[in-house]
Amino acid sequence: MNPAEVEFLAENQTIQITPNFSHDRLYLICGEVGPFRPGIPVQVPLWMAINLKQRQKCRLTAPEWMTVETLTKIKEDEGQSKTFTPMPDDHYMVTTQLILGAAPHDIPNTDEIRILVKDIWDMRIAKLRSSVDAFLKIGGSLAKVDHLTLMEINTVRPFLPHALDQLFRLRQEKNFSYNQTHFSWIYRCYVGTCSNREKLDMVHIQQEAIRLEQTAVVALCDKRLRAQMKII
Repeated sequence: MNPAEVEFLAENQTIQITPNFSHDRLYLICGEVGPFRPGIPVQVPLWMAINLKQRQKCRLTAPEWMTVETLTKIKEDEGQSKTFTPMPDDHYMVTTQLILGAAPHDIPNTDEIRILVKDIWDMRIAKLRSSVDAFLKIGGSLAKVDHLTLMEINTVRPFLPHALDQLFRLRQEKNFSYNQTHFSWIYRCYVGTCSNREKLDMVHIQQEAIRLEQTAVVALCDKRLRAQMKII
């Protein structure tokens, strides 16, 4: 999901507007909207509110959380918490940009709200990057993170899968090298034991091969022991 798709989802949220025109109820795919009467607030999708505002057909009302007091409290909680705190809106960043971009004069304290939302966003992204960095350093393969928004997840989506893929490749190469090293020395022990015809040493080699999961050497030891014991 790219940023444009996340913005599309955010535009489907409802927002309150005060229209300055009259119109009957509208029947949309997302549901019924209206009727519209001058001066009477009504809930509409965000995309419709922006369209009407651009045509000077309404005034937008800010969501309840879009105030200096509420955002200041959210910022303080986010700064004090080591984990991600719940956001009042799953698309808080996109919603703020769309509303303030379309109707800056309808929302009180526009500049302060814009700064607070940006501060909250920066704090959460910094926390997310630190979490991803720690996750990669420990070589993890599974993590659970709560209260992230789609746009925040989208910031790490381009590189995180690629980074995990590279770590997996390096781990596979390391395991292959590790297995090859153990196969090399334990096979040499097997050859030396065959030369000396020591049955007890052969048993020890077989046990060590089993521990290291070197099935090829285990089979060779078993075959050799059977031959020495004349078991068909």
